[in-house]
Amino acid sequence: MKRIVVSMMMGALLLGGVSNVLAQNEVNDRQRNQQKRIGEGVENGSLTAGETAHLEKQEAAIHHEVKTDRKANGGTLTAQERRQVNRQQNRESNRIYKDKHNGKTQ
Repeated sequence: MKRIVVSMMMGALLLGGVSNVLAQNEVNDRQRNQQKRIGEGVENGSLTAGETAHLEKQEAAIHHEVKTDRKANGGTLTAQERRQVNRQQNRESNRIYKDKHNGKTQ
């Protein structure tokens, strides 16, 4: 019985660590993906210089916030911080889409 309880506790600890790593990877993957989308918009001319500058500034602000939050929390984001970053990335994703599809070209 004791062995089962210890095994379950170890599994829970490992799962918690894995979920934290997965959440960090999700934030990083989204940042890379959104940078790629901005780059594609520049390459194909669907983003103007002004739109690109604004999107890059927003991306940099989100990246800086994530970096600061991770530094304050020993390299990880809290659940609340992840939710906040996710909302910010959702808004930024919508801005990228709108700017790429607004008919303005470079």
